[in-house]
Amino acid sequence: MPPLRVLFADAITADRLSPLTDDGIECVVEPSLGAEDLPSRIAGFDGLVVRSTKVTGETITAGDNLQFIVRAGAGVDNIDSLTASANGVFVCNVPGRNAVAVAELTMGLLLAVDRRIADNTSDLRSGVWEKGTYSKADGLLGKTMGIVGLGEIGLAVAKRAKAFGITVIAVRKDGRSDDVLQRIRSIGVKMVDDMDELLAQSDIVSLHVPKSPATAGMVDSDFLAKLRPDAVLLNTSRGDMIDETALLDALNRGLRAGLDVYADEPKSSSGTFDSPIASHPNVVGTHHIGASTAQAQRSVADGTVETVQAFAKGAPINIVNMNTAPRGTANLIVKHLDRVGVLASVFELLRSEHVNVQEMENQLFSGENGAAVATIHVSRTPDSSTIDALSNLEHVLNVSLTNA
Repeated sequence: MPPLRVLFADAITADRLSPLTDDGIECVVEPSLGAEDLPSRIAGFDGLVVRSTKVTGETITAGDNLQFIVRAGAGVDNIDSLTASANGVFVCNVPGRNAVAVAELTMGLLLAVDRRIADNTSDLRSGVWEKGTYSKADGLLGKTMGIVGLGEIGLAVAKRAKAFGITVIAVRKDGRSDDVLQRIRSIGVKMVDDMDELLAQSDIVSLHVPKSPATAGMVDSDFLAKLRPDAVLLNTSRGDMIDETALLDALNRGLRAGLDVYADEPKSSSGTFDSPIASHPNVVGTHHIGASTAQAQRSVADGTVETVQAFAKGAPINIVNMNTAPRGTANLIVKHLDRVGVLASVFELLRSEHVNVQEMENQLFSGENGAAVATIHVSRTPDSSTIDALSNLEHVLNVSLTNA
């Protein structure tokens, strides 16, 4: 069996790759590859790993053996996931590995806004002493921070804000896992009913939602108008979340902000940036460096390696382009002996009856030469004659039907 071949289109150190190479996985590291280079380079590779490099539909369709793409980070907006899905290519991410780094910067921006650290430093470097001017900070103890987005980063910010004596609130939302709810309770985050309530109560609003059509421009003039006059807005999430025209108006009215991201920031790592937002005196800004610590980069690299290893073992993790809700109109439960060809016979019979298999899971009972149970989500409810035919197949023990 040929070794798995993985193309890394971003830098990763050899020591981080050693667990993969030790397993016989061929790793080709070419950090200079850009989006326009990948279509002519991807042939023959089973996997592709990127950080910020764009993966277009052209690259995916040119991948004659491409089975998975790993984004070395949380967001996957630089990957054409629709084309990947259409071609049966797994898109995986590495979530949560840089959460602490982003949370640390968020708190740093908050402190810098409150204590005017950047202006202090600038004056000192110019030989100016203005103790009277800079002695008017209000402090953070007893303030209320509203966190918009309680993912890994939002929870990490909440934990650190609580250590500063800040009350943390967030909007109550259905669908959170039991694990997340337990973490929310253990940190001590108080839940409110809606965004209006959060904005009305918050001295500080910190943004931590993923990039999506629903979040683009969500911080608009209406959102900003609901903030308290002396509020602080923090954004270490995505630049396109904020309507910068509306933000500029709010800054001119006295809003203070700590920003790491901007709507039209430069794509390169160096150059010029003419931004009325970034240069505004009420803004403390950084250069989109939230996840850029050595600790975070090592952690992301390790998470990337673990994701590739999981695929090599046949158990992909952190897949973002799979349908997580059960599909089909009915569940066909087939108990059978663990013998070669049993499921093939089941599928052939379903095909002949024009019943499409949407998803399937086959679980083995313990013991040698034991039984197994296949749960098959099917496109339509089989009729009784089909159920009887399935029940009569060799090595099939029992067939039942449940609603999806």
